[in-house]
Amino acid sequence: MPTPTTPPVSALTTDLYELNMVQAYLDKGETGEAVFEFFVRRLPARRGFLLAAGLEDALDYIETLRFTSEEIDWLKSTGRFRDNFLAYLKDFRFTGDVHAIPEGSVCFPNEPLIRITAPLPQAQLVESRLINILHFQTLIASKAARMVLAAPGKILSDFGLRTAHGAEAGLYSARASYIAGFSGAANVVAGQRYGIPVMGTMAHSYIQVHDDELTAFETFARARPNDVIFLIDTYDTEAGARKVVELSARLKADGIVIRGVRIDSGDLIASARKVRGILNAGGLKDVIILVSGGINEDVLQGMMTERAPIDGFGIGVNLDASIDAPSLDCAYKLQEYKGTPKRKLSEGKQTWPGRKQVWRSYGADGRMSGDALSVEGDPQAGEPLIEQVMRGGERIKPAPTLAQIRERAARDLARLPEPLRQLQPGNDYPVKVADKLVALAKEADARTRR
Repeated sequence: MPTPTTPPVSALTTDLYELNMVQAYLDKGETGEAVFEFFVRRLPARRGFLLAAGLEDALDYIETLRFTSEEIDWLKSTGRFRDNFLAYLKDFRFTGDVHAIPEGSVCFPNEPLIRITAPLPQAQLVESRLINILHFQTLIASKAARMVLAAPGKILSDFGLRTAHGAEAGLYSARASYIAGFSGAANVVAGQRYGIPVMGTMAHSYIQVHDDELTAFETFARARPNDVIFLIDTYDTEAGARKVVELSARLKADGIVIRGVRIDSGDLIASARKVRGILNAGGLKDVIILVSGGINEDVLQGMMTERAPIDGFGIGVNLDASIDAPSLDCAYKLQEYKGTPKRKLSEGKQTWPGRKQVWRSYGADGRMSGDALSVEGDPQAGEPLIEQVMRGGERIKPAPTLAQIRERAARDLARLPEPLRQLQPGNDYPVKVADKLVALAKEADARTRR
């Protein structure tokens, strides 16, 4: 399995205000140790949990962040920045520490997904891109996890590249959904970069190019004889299924086995039932049925309830754009500077100060029963979730494989309380804020008022 690698992007993939602040910090000599944490303030409607994703790509970004001479020259040409700032960027290396909740972990509001401890200009400079990576992958992994829970045991594939908001979004969607339990993705570069199983069939255009559907099926199967899956709804779905039966013996004689058929339109449940009957009657009981088009977790739950004879689903824009909840209310906030806890008091956006840890407890049934949030040095009952992953700008242990991250996600999803596993709305998971953290917040408020 290849090591995850962040797609190459410019170091200028950041917001101008990050650069503005670093210039001002350098001018004033504000380079003391700062602590920032990234967290989600509140869950979107209908979400009962999140699945943390994107950490390995975020660490890769931090570890390799460099400014090229071309980028620095361009910044100089804008006339916005002074020589001390430009010289700082020329020699920039991240030298701080990173603590995080491991990828594939279930998490909840106000729990820090990542903590950055570094000289203030460094910790500030990485903000925008860190949020960009962690927000999006966590958003998609959380959406994908709902689909995995809605259709246990089914083949789920990310078909959303063409409707994703850009190439990187399509790539990250494939990675995040695979972590959550998807079987693979149609996105070829996801296979090359991350080792994700690449899955795909054919388009209606391939059928239309040929004078008849049967010929289209046969030429496709002989051109690509492994894992043959036919798209059968270009003209008439039932007629397409009968042609698959007609062709199967001829292909089998040449060692070509038909793996499945795909339906992309109409009443998917009704069509699948009719097609299953045709395939079974033709001796093709092992040929699987895949469907695509408008699939989300509600559709999946409905199909499971109806016991539709469908083996797998291709899921596009509902996954890659997380249509019902296209963003998370998240933040990357200063929690401590030069050893002094810091707290934001903006209405509706108050933060908990200091370096924090999350402890998770489990019931007798092995399911999660509640989390506790407190300052790092205030142990609570349960299992601590946040661990150190980088020291002095370097990883302290080998990166987990994508398979290991995926295993963690499967374990955590299995340990969710049953109402959350069933995607039932209105079931809040308890996250207790410990007394010591509350007291620290009061101290920070008093200091602010003074």
